[in-house]
Amino acid sequence: MLREFEVRWEGELPASPQEVWDAFTLHTAGWLWKIDYEPWVGGAEEGLSNGDGKVTVWDPPRHFTTRVEFENDGFNQLDYVLEPRGTGTYLRFRHNSTVPAEGYDDDDACRLHTDLYNHSLGEYLRHFAGRDAAYLRVDGPEASADGGFAAMLTAMGVPDGAAEGDEVVLTLPASRRSRVWSTTAPTGSSACAARTPCAGSTAATRGAGRSAWRTTCSPRAPTRHRTSGRGPPG
Repeated sequence: MLREFEVRWEGELPASPQEVWDAFTLHTAGWLWKIDYEPWVGGAEEGLSNGDGKVTVWDPPRHFTTRVEFENDGFNQLDYVLEPRGTGTYLRFRHNSTVPAEGYDDDDACRLHTDLYNHSLGEYLRHFAGRDAAYLRVDGPEASADGGFAAMLTAMGVPDGAAEGDEVVLTLPASRRSRVWSTTAPTGSSACAARTPCAGSTAATRGAGRSAWRTTCSPRAPTRHRTSGRGPPG
């Protein structure tokens, strides 16, 4: 048996509707992970779902929907509605999906990681809009569910009490030490992100402790989004 759930997110983003549209249809590696869409109704989606995802609404830069149908009669659907608001854009986002009717209690986790990803979208638009990115992710082991997030921040070089706007020095595996000139706000105690100028490009590094979301997924070690373009963004 399946049940349907819905997660909504609404908020203003610091970019034009076209820049927001491009961020979630062309430049997802800059704030989420790499996802590809064929740009028409019925176009294929690759990278978001494990099934045969399709674009069901393609109305740039106003309305976009992607949906996948599963063999068990379930589905997963993301819907974005964009409205101009001053120099920015007001986004209405809905995530509808089906989950097992019993034994599944990760609805709150979905809401929390939706907040995190849309925060990351806003930071991408504020500092990196229009740039492509190379995306790297490393997942932590199951053992990292117990205290793994704090240990990850220590390993990254983020000091206790670091807050938005602080300048810190990150130490990342297989990477030189990089001076971070600004940090972005965490979602509760579960995430921390930073922007780092490095050799003619700029990297956004994000760490998320998914155990704080009570999700069945293992906690996550840092992800890095290295953008094209020269010099640190604004």
